[in-house]
Amino acid sequence: MKRGKKYLNAAEKYDLTKKYATLDACKMVQDMKYAAFDETVEAHVSLKLSKSATVRDTLVFPNQFTAEKKVLVFCKDERAKEALDAGATYAGATEYIDKVKGGWLDFDIAVATPDMMKDVGRLGMVLGRRGLMPNPKTGTVTNDIVQAINELKKGRTEFRADKGGVIHIAVGKVSMDPEKVAENIKILLSEIQRRKPSDAKASFIVSVSVSSTMGPGVWVDFKEGE
Repeated sequence: MKRGKKYLNAAEKYDLTKKYATLDACKMVQDMKYAAFDETVEAHVSLKLSKSATVRDTLVFPNQFTAEKKVLVFCKDERAKEALDAGATYAGATEYIDKVKGGWLDFDIAVATPDMMKDVGRLGMVLGRRGLMPNPKTGTVTNDIVQAINELKKGRTEFRADKGGVIHIAVGKVSMDPEKVAENIKILLSEIQRRKPSDAKASFIVSVSVSSTMGPGVWVDFKEGE
């Protein structure tokens, strides 16, 4: 891939073939930023997984960096007020199912009560391809919609290994204190380790790198925190 001059100039600041302590890596990413906007800091965690295994869960980062998200709750109409009072942006049944069928997607996260999943499941072609389908594994199919909304409002984030066994996830902004970004990364690695499949080896985390949206990646010596 051909890189631009700004990228190459940034990459020349450090030896990017080496691994660095988490905090040092975050400081380097901040120092190498060159875009005019507040770039997102992204972590990329490569895992050694069997073909049938995956790693997927949610977590709440201790240091938040995203704007408040719009939450849609699919629930019976009699529970709509409960959801709205808890902080949902939208809540209801047929009205919102029909709107989504028509292409409406003005929300960031969808939550559903179990009794709605028969109808919500029919929206798979719309919600599934955008990663918006409610799922029990991520706590977005639940009868306790108040707790779910509270956690989502606090910034609960899903992480999931792709087909190549790599988790790509935002962990901060370049404008944040590097210490806070580093803390988020350590929490992420701890949660990934906690979700290690039963058939995975102890060292199933193969590599960790961190980068800004536009900038070069830095290898992280992640074993420092184990």
